[in-house]
Amino acid sequence: MKKFRYRAKDKDGGDRSGLVEANNIKQAAKILREKGLWVITIKPQTPGVLAEVKGSFFKHVSFDDKVNFTRQLSTMINAGLPITDALNLLETQSSPAMASVVGDILRRVESGNSLTSALQKHPRVFEPIYIALVRAGEAAGVLDKILARLADNLDKDKKFREEIRGAMIYPVIVLITMAVVMGVMFVFVLPKMMSIYQDFGASLPMSTKVLIAVSQLASHYWEVFLIVLVGLAVLLKILARKPAFRGYYDRFLFKLPIVGKLRREVILVEFTRTLGLLVKSGVLVVEAMRIVRKSLGSSIYAEAVKQAESEVEKGLSLAEALDETGVFPPLLPRMVAVGEETGKIDEVLAKISSYFEEQANSSVKGLTTALEPLIMIVLGVGVGFLAIAILMPIYNLTSQF
Repeated sequence: MKKFRYRAKDKDGGDRSGLVEANNIKQAAKILREKGLWVITIKPQTPGVLAEVKGSFFKHVSFDDKVNFTRQLSTMINAGLPITDALNLLETQSSPAMASVVGDILRRVESGNSLTSALQKHPRVFEPIYIALVRAGEAAGVLDKILARLADNLDKDKKFREEIRGAMIYPVIVLITMAVVMGVMFVFVLPKMMSIYQDFGASLPMSTKVLIAVSQLASHYWEVFLIVLVGLAVLLKILARKPAFRGYYDRFLFKLPIVGKLRREVILVEFTRTLGLLVKSGVLVVEAMRIVRKSLGSSIYAEAVKQAESEVEKGLSLAEALDETGVFPPLLPRMVAVGEETGKIDEVLAKISSYFEEQANSSVKGLTTALEPLIMIVLGVGVGFLAIAILMPIYNLTSQF
């Protein structure tokens, strides 16, 4: 909705001014008249650059905000509260960023829009899967149940991602600390040490000369390194939009030991869990596959799902379509075939998702177990090289005396 700044007179003849939100000026004037105000002037508000920047940086809706909104809305609707009253309560109880979103949704619903169409106006907060589930819930009249399932699914997704992220904290902290220490050594410590060596005329071994060269580059041309890094980041972001590059990048990641296996299992968890939730909520299999493939984050698996989707439209079973892609592990088509035969495909997909989640957790543990000794080796080599490069000239100096 747009914001309009107005000046008006109230019933007592007093001046009133402020902001009102509406789809257009006509609707804004109607809202003010319903409040008993006589409109004098009304015009759209144009936010300044600073306000736009502040809104983009500081009005970020967190994942927890979305989970809380979904669960609380489900509870209120299940308790018999009208959706407008529920949204009104949530607007007052949510964080500032989420309250702004909920307020806009409330005004759109009060204007006669469906909850689905109101959510679609906030694609950065509510992804296509979320909107598809809400649409199915509204169509079937079971919005409270759909929202409860969605909240449970969001909780599981959050827990799964936190477990993976938590397992990677130690290696990342060690690597960052090592990089910071090396940077301080190269930029601040080593130049002073080298000036001392030069003053005493110490003979420098090859390792020290290499260290001096790297230190001089880091201290005198750090701006160049920074520009190169930023340039590489921008280049990668541009290339990431190219389907061919994403395909090569995916294949490279999948070939990496442990990392490739973990990435594959994470994608399979998301695919099976979300597809099962959509099917259970009444979304047709083909439509569910179309929604899921847009959120997989892998061009290879997205293309495979698109291929399977096309085969299902032609009359092939989901199990056979997934098997023909050659991308999914054999276990998935076999279990899906059992689900299709028993009519419980959503339950089977949920069980498969739990299985892949366990496999992913095992892969994370294996990755951290493999990284710990590797990090220790890298640290040992780095510290040893620095010690030799710094201490050898000192030893040469003392031997001269």
